[in-house]
Amino acid sequence: ELNNELLQELGPLDKLGVTADQQDILKDLQSNSEKINHHGQRAAAIVKGMLQHSRTSSGQKEPTDINALCDEYLRLAYHGLRAKDKNFNAEFKTVFDTSIPKVNIVPQDMGRVVLNLINNAFFAVAERSRSEAEKSGIFNLESDEQYTPLVTVTTKNLGNKIEILVSDNGMGIPSEIKEKIFQPFFTTKPTGSGTGLGLSLSYDIVKAHGGEIKLESEGGKGSEFIIQLPI
Repeated sequence: ELNNELLQELGPLDKLGVTADQQDILKDLQSNSEKINHHGQRAAAIVKGMLQHSRTSSGQKEPTDINALCDEYLRLAYHGLRAKDKNFNAEFKTVFDTSIPKVNIVPQDMGRVVLNLINNAFFAVAERSRSEAEKSGIFNLESDEQYTPLVTVTTKNLGNKIEILVSDNGMGIPSEIKEKIFQPFFTTKPTGSGTGLGLSLSYDIVKAHGGEIKLESEGGKGSEFIIQLPI
């Protein structure tokens, strides 16, 4: 950041009275500084994620309203993404089973899992939305073929356990990488966009609660993450 500030203080490069080769060197210096800053921040995010990954939860389990927790984190994820990117837009809906009793969980930890899954779902539909917009621009598709990004959070009472489903109609996850999706550092996001620790951490938290998390996805048709927790 300091290097970039110094380079900007030099002013417009074409008015410095330097040669074209020297201008190229200064531009390279600026570009390299930006890359160092970007990857430094990514390294910091990975280290932070690893520390979170290794820590044992100090939270206490308490009877928690799963529907209220899912609803809260769904809105938090949506408004958080809207605040970051004004162009982001997606529909979301909830299908909550009102017969679900309160479940004994660490609400902060399970909230992180739900938030991560919902953020990933919104990311997937945003990516598909961009891709469809590019296609419609190239091929002049009719309006009835327009894509509507949608994220759905569903809860179900299965008797001895409850189920939380986070589904999206994004690009889906190809079958060849489904096996790797919960591995630490594995990410399908573009370089620099994710640490690859979110789903791995989610997997550990759900397992620590005696539950299961799995993925159902079909390339090009969306994904569905399923969390099952014992009552």
